[in-house]
Amino acid sequence: MNKTELLEIIRNGESSGVEFKRDDIPIQDLAREIVAFANYQGGMILLGVEDDGKISGIKRKNIEEWVMEACRTKVDPEIIPYYEAVVIEKNKRVAIVRISSGNVKPYAMLHHGHRYYYLRAGSTVREAGREELLRLFQSSGRVSVDLQPVPGANFAVLDQRRLRQYFEGILGQSIPKQDTEWCHLLETVDLMKQANGMYIPTVAGMLLFGKKVKRFLPQAGIHSVAYPEKEKDYATIDDEVLMGPMLPLRENNEEGFVERGLVEQAEDFTRRNIGVRAYLDLGQRIEKRDYPLDVIREVIVNALVHRDYTIAGTDIMLAIYSDRLEITSPGRLPNTVTIEGIKRGQRYARNQTLVYIMRDYGYVEYRGMGINSKVIPGMLKHNGTEPDLIEDEYSFTVRLWKEKLRDKQEDDKK
Repeated sequence: MNKTELLEIIRNGESSGVEFKRDDIPIQDLAREIVAFANYQGGMILLGVEDDGKISGIKRKNIEEWVMEACRTKVDPEIIPYYEAVVIEKNKRVAIVRISSGNVKPYAMLHHGHRYYYLRAGSTVREAGREELLRLFQSSGRVSVDLQPVPGANFAVLDQRRLRQYFEGILGQSIPKQDTEWCHLLETVDLMKQANGMYIPTVAGMLLFGKKVKRFLPQAGIHSVAYPEKEKDYATIDDEVLMGPMLPLRENNEEGFVERGLVEQAEDFTRRNIGVRAYLDLGQRIEKRDYPLDVIREVIVNALVHRDYTIAGTDIMLAIYSDRLEITSPGRLPNTVTIEGIKRGQRYARNQTLVYIMRDYGYVEYRGMGINSKVIPGMLKHNGTEPDLIEDEYSFTVRLWKEKLRDKQEDDKK
């Protein structure tokens, strides 16, 4: 970085990616800032700059060694930052410490035998809460939320009809006769866990087979809304919170349903609220929906199996507008996964047990590349549009367009 670039950054002030610090701070304060950036999206610490942007310059001797010591002895896991110093004027330098977003989150500050976890929040630093800490572990693949036990739940809250249908009808296994035998079986496939001498359903077990799922996991639904225009409005065409287990109860293991699962409920909502255009082709009546149902089904399944279930109180959002359909899944993409990677067929599974069992039912294909192999080609074939894949700090959205903008403009002229 040259002097001009550095002065421009300082003029812009502190932000979510830039922190000013004097170099006479305690080493644990430096470590706290480093940890917060590593647990977030990375950033830079400018040493020798006051909070108000005044450049006081570096005073500490051997400052590079001091920075590296903080990263080695006060941060766990250890990190190696990029360090450089820029001369502002004679005898006045600013040290730049760049920290990348860490790959083995969460990072902790070590001080007096204790571990402290910090996050960047705008231009400030705060200690991570329990759910935030769990998300950090999950983002690095060090914990799988769908394997965590659900407090207050027991075997009785699982739907034994669905369990019998899965193990007997789908897997072809014999069915246990006693509850204790059931618990042993469910533990082997990560649908239950032992805790404090009791068998407790896991998040995956509850999501797939629970009787009253939202009672135990309030975030386990799909909020579906159809709006009459292009923007959200209090006036809606249809508004429903879809609840229940992901898996349906099939009729004699056939295509008919005794009870529909979340996927089928979302499909029903979509059918009711998207248009169907009919035309004649060689004397035959052809009906074409605004969106291909197999594409919508794929996006719904992806949202259910890959969403971040550590984010409580927030449902998946299915929103239908006059010009588009959006499905928003709470939680950023998992660590190392990018939008461009997904388009190229990059595979990932935030909740592996959900993926395995939904695959047994035929909802998830074995290649695990639905966006690349089904959603994008499906929309291009349907109407020549490519879905928008949008990630922000707290969610991931797939947006399907009803028609090309050019086609819409031509229709408006007629």
